[in-house]
Amino acid sequence: MKILFVDDERDVEDLFRQKFRKEIKSGHLELAFAFSGQEALDLLNSEDPPKFVYVFSDINMPGMSGLELLEEIKSRFPAIQVSMISAYGDQENYDKAMSSGAKGFFTKPVDFEKLKLEIAALTSGK
Repeated sequence: MKILFVDDERDVEDLFRQKFRKEIKSGHLELAFAFSGQEALDLLNSEDPPKFVYVFSDINMPGMSGLELLEEIKSRFPAIQVSMISAYGDQENYDKAMSSGAKGFFTKPVDFEKLKLEIAALTSGK
């Protein structure tokens, strides 16, 4: 399963690769990273159809916000699941994300056990 993480903070790549090292090593997961909304769209557009089944995006990023990216993904690639990640667990961002088609909403610091359950639910078709 191919998952895309989008965050303007580059150090998240090392953290996520460490937390998912067993799943990556076993071949169960393939992770890709984009550091802006536009870079994420470029990756998604590079394959037809995109091989990504899930996108996790930070909300607060310079340029295109995660919520804007969510709307673009849902309009262009409706089969791809998207969950949002935010340092701010405010109700307004949550409501906007969920009404725009987000599957889930995570706050930082990310609860990786909850995140792994979310990914496992996708693979089991729940």
